[in-house]
Amino acid sequence: MKVALRTDASERIGTGHLMRCLTLADALRSGGARTRFVCRPLPAGLAELVTGRGHELAALPPGDGAAGGGAVGGGAAIGAAGEPEAGSVSDPPHAARLGASQADDAQATLAALAGEAAWDWLVVDHYALDARWESRLRGCARRILAIDDLADRRHDCDALLDQNLHADMQARYARRVPAHCVQLLGPRYALLRPEFGEARARLRERGEAVGRVLVFFGGIDAANLTASALDALDALGLDADVDVVIGAAHPRRAALEARSTARPRTALHVQATDMAALIAAADVGIGAAGVATWERCALGLPSLAFAVAANQQELLRDAAREGLVLGPQVDPSDPAALALQLRALLENPALRAHLARRGLESVDAQGASRVARALLQPEVVVRPATRADARDLFEWRNAPEVRRFSRSDAAIGWDDHCRWLAAVLDDPQRALLVGSAGASPAGVVRFDIDGVEAEVSIYLAPGQAGRGMGRALLDAAERWLAAHRAGVSLLGAEALARNDASHRLFTGCGFEAFSTRYRKRIDR
Repeated sequence: MKVALRTDASERIGTGHLMRCLTLADALRSGGARTRFVCRPLPAGLAELVTGRGHELAALPPGDGAAGGGAVGGGAAIGAAGEPEAGSVSDPPHAARLGASQADDAQATLAALAGEAAWDWLVVDHYALDARWESRLRGCARRILAIDDLADRRHDCDALLDQNLHADMQARYARRVPAHCVQLLGPRYALLRPEFGEARARLRERGEAVGRVLVFFGGIDAANLTASALDALDALGLDADVDVVIGAAHPRRAALEARSTARPRTALHVQATDMAALIAAADVGIGAAGVATWERCALGLPSLAFAVAANQQELLRDAAREGLVLGPQVDPSDPAALALQLRALLENPALRAHLARRGLESVDAQGASRVARALLQPEVVVRPATRADARDLFEWRNAPEVRRFSRSDAAIGWDDHCRWLAAVLDDPQRALLVGSAGASPAGVVRFDIDGVEAEVSIYLAPGQAGRGMGRALLDAAERWLAAHRAGVSLLGAEALARNDASHRLFTGCGFEAFSTRYRKRIDR
């Protein structure tokens, strides 16, 4: 499998987009994929980081400062119903960060990926690119994954990843992606490197004392909030070791190196490769919201976090409301204000324990492998079931892992099964589909149709659970329904309360919970 990744890093953009794409690319390579990054010139050390981890790197020309998306030749916008439509849309709010028009960037990216058969996936992680660019790139990629945090533009993609926590997570991308798009939403899909999972497995229990503090405001930290945090620590006179992390391209690197050398018990880490170990060793963290939020949560580090860019403000607000971070609305460039908030965290061990527990509950450090599995799995195709499928359907339906989450968990007899199958196949208002991924069975989807509405029933073939197959199966079944039952415009589904996998499946595929069903057994 071949996967291309279009992203950038710069002093203005930061390094977060590149680093999370690099984490995903590493997971994809571990699964056997060939990977190629397509980027404009990267800050010092980052190109070597990409190629040093075994990824190809195609360099686009330096940006010329041109802003705006423009109509991308051959492309289309995404209409209100989530489907491509003719016409233009306004440029993304961050269009100027591209350094070129979307049309020129699309043409340059096509050239960087040309010369071979179509790429299986194109991953795009860039706030300045939208549906028009993605539509144009369909000429070289079979499927597109858009990584987004903002929900401020439309996409023409087959899958969308937003790894952040939002109060309105399930509704954020309504009418911004095609109807068939699979949505991977929430910190469950946070793109964390494997070392975070390894560090989590041997994580120590933090006590009430604070003996080590970690300061990290991102790889670039253009406002040099790192220095502000050190000023706050100096003002508090905290008796603790301090680890300071910056990127190789930090604009005040020399000054921070000198200050860290002179400051007692302070270590400066430039382009740290052991971030998980540094987080695990710390008792308190100070830094930026963004990807680093989920790194700290995965290792239970209670943290004082700040939005260092406008696109982090909503993330920080919702994460703070969920008790994952302490996110005060103060200016982090003001050392006095920062010191006041830091003191509140340092002097409240119960609050630190609460933040640590909530972080560990919300982020399990397996997100990169989940996303990689979703991309690497063979594409699922579905077909109408026939009587020749009777034996397979009988065995799958009676498998313990399928019966456990069925409305009736009793085993079904062969004769009853055959009568049921015959009735379903003869009923024009029911569609029974069998899915497969390559040579392997994927599972079964049934649509019970009533006018414009269809109720979905789905289960996976034995052995397929936990591989992301459910999303691909449901996606393929929905495409079949749209092609063969054009009158259906609304899907419904029911899942048992304890069936967490089904709840994640339906919400991730755009279903909205609209009612709750209760049941109580009366003892006689």
